[in-house]
Amino acid sequence: MHILFIGYGKTSQRVAKQLFEQGHQITTISQSPKTDVWAHHLIQDVHQLNLSQIPPVNAVYILLSPNIGTIDAYQQTYVDSIRPIVQALKNHPIQKVIVVSSTRVYRENNGERIDDEIAPNPSDEQGRLLLQMELLWQQAYPEHCIIIRPTGIYGTSNARMLKLAETTQSYPNIHWANRIHIEDLARFLAYMIHVEHPEKSYICTNNQPQALHERILELQKALNLPELVVESERETGKRIYAERMVASGFELKYEGDV
Repeated sequence: MHILFIGYGKTSQRVAKQLFEQGHQITTISQSPKTDVWAHHLIQDVHQLNLSQIPPVNAVYILLSPNIGTIDAYQQTYVDSIRPIVQALKNHPIQKVIVVSSTRVYRENNGERIDDEIAPNPSDEQGRLLLQMELLWQQAYPEHCIIIRPTGIYGTSNARMLKLAETTQSYPNIHWANRIHIEDLARFLAYMIHVEHPEKSYICTNNQPQALHERILELQKALNLPELVVESERETGKRIYAERMVASGFELKYEGDV
């Protein structure tokens, strides 16, 4: 199978390597030079994409992300890119289009439980643009599109949490956070190629929502740092569960990893 990656960062790199090792042909599209030997790399602007000179593509991974978090950047990266990509793919025998979105499409922010059956309802413009992206891809490939909504991705660096442990003396409330290890996310994305009758969308998380102050406290205790004080029992954030991911038979490797 010839698999195309549009957007080639840390997650794409891991997925591509796994699929190459399974015997697939890999081509990537990015805006800067790449050197991984398991793929053929093209430098192109996705808004002016030309795929006429590559072998027929059977599956596509869309893993784009803006350089900054502004509304304009979200519009350009996630929404404005769809039409030229679809146009460039029109003569290719596409069997699957796997689009990485985000759990930002869910509005809830009072500690509510979120799972795959909850309808997305964004609370901000960036979330609305992500949902618009999802809908446009599903319209373009109604029989072949799979939306993946990861929670916060971790695993490449612990520097942010260490900094919080060193500097946090109090926390305003109980804020629920949800995570997926980058290796588990990459494994699940690669796994999706082999699922014969996939769902239209999947949340991807480790199914262990945790109050953020508890994670900070764990590090403070381990490092013998002063321990923070929680100022309020009010809950924010959401508790997210990936029920369809579990039902698919996929197994996490980093479920309890700190």
